[in-house]
Amino acid sequence: MNYWLVKSEPEAYSWTRFVALGNHHSDGLRNYAARNHLKGMAVGDQVLFYHSGDAREVVGIAQVTREHYPDPTSNDPQWVAVELSPLQALPKPVSLKTIKSDPLLQHIALVRQSRLSVMPLSPDDFGRIIAYSH
Repeated sequence: MNYWLVKSEPEAYSWTRFVALGNHHSDGLRNYAARNHLKGMAVGDQVLFYHSGDAREVVGIAQVTREHYPDPTSNDPQWVAVELSPLQALPKPVSLKTIKSDPLLQHIALVRQSRLSVMPLSPDDFGRIIAYSH
């Protein structure tokens, strides 16, 4: 199993909406690194759901339920989408400030490449972020 973090603007697609709909199509991404990460996702992988914009916090855990397929928002076959389903909201959100203050998380893409919308996490990094929510 692999671990990931995906970003979403809460005004456009919030955790609450995600839970209400029961799934999310990570589509419309036009960044090569994000696309390559989407292609690396497998069914069962766990994903931290991060509110970007003003919120800047991890709010829940999702799971990959469908591996990459052609992005329905593009006519170009190089762009892909995946499907996610919510697993659980975090007991309390984990802010970007908290993540940046942890010396053991300084290497993750959320800190180093803040504009990237899909990024891998190691099992240790995933667990460390989750631990902050308790």
